Amino acid sequence: RLKREKDVLLMAHYYQPEEIQELADVIGDSLALARRAVSSKERIIVICGVYFMGETAKILNPTKKVLVPDVSAGCSLADGCLAKDLMKMKEKNPEYKVVSYVNTSAEVKMLSDIVVTSSNALQIVNSFPKEEKIIFVPDRNLGGYINAKTGRDMLLWEGACHVHNRFSLKKMLRLKEEYPDAEILAHPECKKEILDYADRVGSTADLLSYAQRKETTTFLVATEWGISYEMKKKCPDKMFIPIPPEEEGCRENLCEFMRKNTLEKLYDCLLNEVPEVSLPMEVIKKAVLPIEKMLQLSK
Repeated sequence: RLKREKDVLLMAHYYQPEEIQELADVIGDSLALARRAVSSKERIIVICGVYFMGETAKILNPTKKVLVPDVSAGCSLADGCLAKDLMKMKEKNPEYKVVSYVNTSAEVKMLSDIVVTSSNALQIVNSFPKEEKIIFVPDRNLGGYINAKTGRDMLLWEGACHVHNRFSLKKMLRLKEEYPDAEILAHPECKKEILDYADRVGSTADLLSYAQRKETTTFLVATEWGISYEMKKKCPDKMFIPIPPEEEGCRENLCEFMRKNTLEKLYDCLLNEVPEVSLPMEVIKKAVLPIEKMLQLSK
């Protein structure tokens, strides 16, 4: 009711808790949410994800009110790449272009030549001439995967998603022995040792679409387990098994930042129209350029 009364577009990432995904008008990966934000007609946009996603929506909709249920829903990738440190790296390597993963702050996007998501990173990096020197921030796993696929030697920032970085190879191989016919689906933020065994490496949207297309009925999944809600909904006759993290006693790999958004916080957010994402206009004007460039190239 509040959503309707207040003219709200509620968007949720695939990694959100099930009860939030159920309420969302749009569920998607970072690229899908960015595209939908551009075309939104609603007065208010509520982003259920992590904070940089709220910033991206605000950058693309500077005149709209953009809300997030919890401002402390951070991201280990974004938090591990500060604009001042990237500035120093740029100064040391002035001839390099900066390609930044969407999991970065607005200030880092300002310093970037183009932004990428896991859906379009390969395509966008391939759009640069082979001899172009590139700094890729902040995910060394995704950057290493792109280097391997393209034969490039991008300079990689030493960051990683704390969730995707902790999948257990030993537990994955044990599951593969138990389910020999299962296919392994992995997000490119995973470590190389996991990706080397994957039948499909892709963004959340890509893994979902692959599972729908394939006749395989069992999948071992190496990405944040929130995706299972949509996977089971789209493929009710298939079995999705989480690859566990290295921690003892953990069966599913969950992002605690994504779980900070709860129904209670979402209700308060809709009712009181806070917390609001606000960015200085000079940040928005600069940060929008590499995002728009990405959206142009990803059409």
